[in-house]
Amino acid sequence: MSAPAPSARRASSRGRIDKRQAILQAAFTVFAAQGYELTSVQEIAAEANVAKATVYSHLDDKEQLFRQTMATVAEAVLADSLAAVDRLRAVGDDLRAVWEDVADELVRVCCDERARALRSLAYAQVARFPDLIADVQGRTSVRLAEALADRIARLSLSGRIRPADPTCAAEQFLALLTGPIETRSRMGTREIPAEELLVVSRSAVDTFLRAYAADS
Repeated sequence: MSAPAPSARRASSRGRIDKRQAILQAAFTVFAAQGYELTSVQEIAAEANVAKATVYSHLDDKEQLFRQTMATVAEAVLADSLAAVDRLRAVGDDLRAVWEDVADELVRVCCDERARALRSLAYAQVARFPDLIADVQGRTSVRLAEALADRIARLSLSGRIRPADPTCAAEQFLALLTGPIETRSRMGTREIPAEELLVVSRSAVDTFLRAYAADS
């Protein structure tokens, strides 16, 4: 029997990847709604519209499914956050306007339903999976801070930001955003109105630029 044509192998591989992504998406939907303990693999299979055996063909057990789901969503949240920070590559003449744009988007990403569910699940399972919070943070806030520090360092070299430790400056800016969000959301249990989010983001930018803008 002849081997499958390259195009057929690519289609098969693509189909397997798509099915795995559908399973992970379905898993996050069910985990977010019911929590880890109350969720069954059968419910995830039903949500993904696949057989239970298909779920197990992609991921060995419920724990691996949960961990991979969390990692996948964390990477997606990070991608959106990095896209916001990437706007600092070209700040133009109005430094404040660009920082406000970045802050508004970071706050939006941080407070959307997906990110809130990710944090809630990580916190809820800290006893069962004590390494999970560190893994989620490593895939989100840690890498975001690294990317922001790189942008700040470049802005400092170009004279737009005062000479400073870029890592420390990045941590401070993110803290100005996330600190008030944690407080106002009551640790994620309250949805923050849009007008409050705007206050948080603009206050963070104002405080940051008062400390770091070269012309302040």
